[in-house]
Amino acid sequence: MFELLKPVSEEILNFSATLSEYALGQKIIKNGSNEFPNLDGVQIALLTVEDNRGNNELVPTDFTNFRKQFYSLFPGNWKVVIADLGTIKKGEIIQDTYFLVKSTTEMLLKNNIIPLVIGGTQDLTYPLYRSYDNLDQMVNLVAIDSVFDFQRADSTLASGYLNRIISEEPNNLLNFANLGYQSYYNAQEEVDLIEKLYFESYRLGEVSSDISIAEPVLRNADLVSVDLKAVEGQYSGITNPELPNGFSGKEICKLVHYAGISDKVSSFGVFNFENSNKSSVLVSQMVWYFIEGFA
Repeated sequence: MFELLKPVSEEILNFSATLSEYALGQKIIKNGSNEFPNLDGVQIALLTVEDNRGNNELVPTDFTNFRKQFYSLFPGNWKVVIADLGTIKKGEIIQDTYFLVKSTTEMLLKNNIIPLVIGGTQDLTYPLYRSYDNLDQMVNLVAIDSVFDFQRADSTLASGYLNRIISEEPNNLLNFANLGYQSYYNAQEEVDLIEKLYFESYRLGEVSSDISIAEPVLRNADLVSVDLKAVEGQYSGITNPELPNGFSGKEICKLVHYAGISDKVSSFGVFNFENSNKSSVLVSQMVWYFIEGFA
């Protein structure tokens, strides 16, 4: 399955060679163009996904700037072995992309490697969740998101993935929790449904007022899915749609740090990445904070 991944580009490999010997880019194991690396001892694997069709966007995302930003950062006092496995290419149809995400992350999970999936739309939470199907465990899913992603009449794949997780067999979902929903984006019926299903939900204001309430929620998660649209636009770099409210850059990094600290979290995704400098800088720092928590 790993042979289907697009390797890290020559541009990035050459760029990493110019960095300080102390920078992350010099320490990360990379899936280059020659041969796939040995994953023995690897604890965290970075994967990017270029498929945005969940939001009906057809142009694949480019992650060159993100990798340059991430590789340029300096690690903390870490004893963590990290690999960059490259990019999951856009499949002929979106179900092909789902299959590649599920198969690749399942293989990593079976080898006790945490997949960090960056890019693509939030419907990719569904194949990430499905990657646990053969692991004989129930899944606690935490979504950091401004919206409950229930199917609506006008919804895209990305905004309706939660229905599939709840309703489709095999049902491995033990609990779902949302952090940061914004009331004006969600019908009262959806808020009531979350309560009726005994799921957890925390409004943006609640979490921002006391961010520590999110720590036990994230500590209990197996899979953490972050929609970058839950972050205020001035920090996320997302301009379409305009996002006047959301978590600050500092707050989202704190939440991600909590996720990294958890000894239960075994997969992590950041979705709706936009190819802008701000998005690249913020997401690279979010990944850094996850690894810092893990370390």
